[in-house]
Amino acid sequence: MKAILLALLALCAPLLPHMANAAITVVDDGGRRVTLARPAQRVISMSPHVTELLFAAGGGARIVGAMNYSDYPEAARKIPLIGSNSQIDLERVIAMKPDLLIVWQSGNTARQLAQLQGLGIPVFHSEPRTFEMVADSVLRFGRLLGTEAAATKAAAQFRSQVAALRARYGNRPPVTVFYQAWDNPLYTLNGEQIASDAIRLCGGRNIFEHLKTIAPQVGIEAVVQRDPEAIVGGELYTPQDRGLSIWRPDQGMTAVRRNNLFTLDEELLTRAGPRIVHGAARLCERLETARARRN
Repeated sequence: MKAILLALLALCAPLLPHMANAAITVVDDGGRRVTLARPAQRVISMSPHVTELLFAAGGGARIVGAMNYSDYPEAARKIPLIGSNSQIDLERVIAMKPDLLIVWQSGNTARQLAQLQGLGIPVFHSEPRTFEMVADSVLRFGRLLGTEAAATKAAAQFRSQVAALRARYGNRPPVTVFYQAWDNPLYTLNGEQIASDAIRLCGGRNIFEHLKTIAPQVGIEAVVQRDPEAIVGGELYTPQDRGLSIWRPDQGMTAVRRNNLFTLDEELLTRAGPRIVHGAARLCERLETARARRN
């Protein structure tokens, strides 16, 4: 048996260098095939959620440049910035000599995306809109960077956490939810934004999930008419923010009457990285509170 194994190894030995240099191909969230000649060593992240996904996949040390607000984990704060969602320093991008750009389809402008495509550097479009897409993104990033072991472990842990929440809350009585992304003007999120997948995971239903725009502007009257059982919004950051307090004068609304105005860390619900499972857990607890207040 040992002789046979040695013979097989001898036959395969000439192929090993070619296997090591085999091209890597994955399909991005836009359905485009992205091919690298070898695992990426110098990556630029064009979104905070991409930065978190890369760290989860075991590739944090490969990020040479990042978009503003890439602030998690702590090590991400030390990564040189290449711009914002409104302006990219293309000269700096080129100077960093990246071998992979990971962009955010709906967060980077069309002009920026066209400029980056024109650099001749492989571009991966990232747009996770469900929890499963988050796990799959970690796996694909691991493949692109050659860090499959770390990525596989992180994706499995994430899926296990999601499955536990789904088993606990997924079949609970439905709760209608209005997600307030901004108060003036009033913006919400539709069913394609990942926060809606968190709402679904918790047994809730986004009252504006049917709208076509990812972040549509809506009127107060439209919210009042749909009378959600719970209203969820982000934390206040300045004294000028009114947040969910705009609803308190309307005591006829179910969410107001039952005190189901819930403030959460919006980054944990809208940023499509592994931490979203923690935001979902807190949201599930709030919706469970809303169910308890029905009597």
